[in-house]
Amino acid sequence: MTAVDFITELFCKVYDELGSRRRETHSQEKMHVSEIVTLALLYALKGCGQRKFYRWLTANHRDMFPNLLERTRLFRKFNVHRVEADEFLTSPSLIGVIDSYGIELLHPRREGRSESQIGKKGLSNRRWIVGGKLCFVLDHLGQIVDWDCDTANVYDGSSFQYLVDKFRNDMVIFSDAGFEKTDWFPTNLRTCKRGEWNVRMVVETVLSMLTRICQFKRMAHRSWRYFETHLGFTMALFNILIGWHGLCPEPDGFVPLSIVPFDIL
Repeated sequence: MTAVDFITELFCKVYDELGSRRRETHSQEKMHVSEIVTLALLYALKGCGQRKFYRWLTANHRDMFPNLLERTRLFRKFNVHRVEADEFLTSPSLIGVIDSYGIELLHPRREGRSESQIGKKGLSNRRWIVGGKLCFVLDHLGQIVDWDCDTANVYDGSSFQYLVDKFRNDMVIFSDAGFEKTDWFPTNLRTCKRGEWNVRMVVETVLSMLTRICQFKRMAHRSWRYFETHLGFTMALFNILIGWHGLCPEPDGFVPLSIVPFDIL
């Protein structure tokens, strides 16, 4: 699959999903909502900065988007249409997994040098980072059901407990010890000790693909709104890519997940 074929098919998938539910646009609007969402998904897949992405887009695929907006206006449009990314989240299943993931926005040595710093210092994978924290809920196949984010210094059990309560009647959710809280005992949460439940390995699979393909571990946003938008479209992109050809189980029932074939940009 060439990059042009991939972008074309991605646009078709976005249009099929949003076509009947797209917002009313102004008569002078240059780009369709599906075009903007497609570009936002490509930006999430590239995993690079805004300027670098825009240079790549105009140098290689400018003819596919004849009404392409100026760079800063385009990324403001991404923020406007971030809610469209939630259309690609999957429905809850009987069993799910919740976990958090630290994202670096700044080197710890540079903490506090700027008054506009949006990240805060916290632990991630047993080391200090300055940035944000993504918390997501996966279904039994590894698809994103819901997500939220906060600064890296927050405690999972306090900041993201509503993600568990939200699916109290729908999902049994497995978590690590980071979601334990003394005054919070949801009936649908199962805390797992290290090596106790193999079902939680799907988390490592998902995070590994996001880290290596989408360069998801480090970002350079200076505005929290742009940071949230990047996360939202990355979650949507992941669901689209792993279901690109359908989730086909192997003879033993295992459903393989991979977004490596789409690392063609």
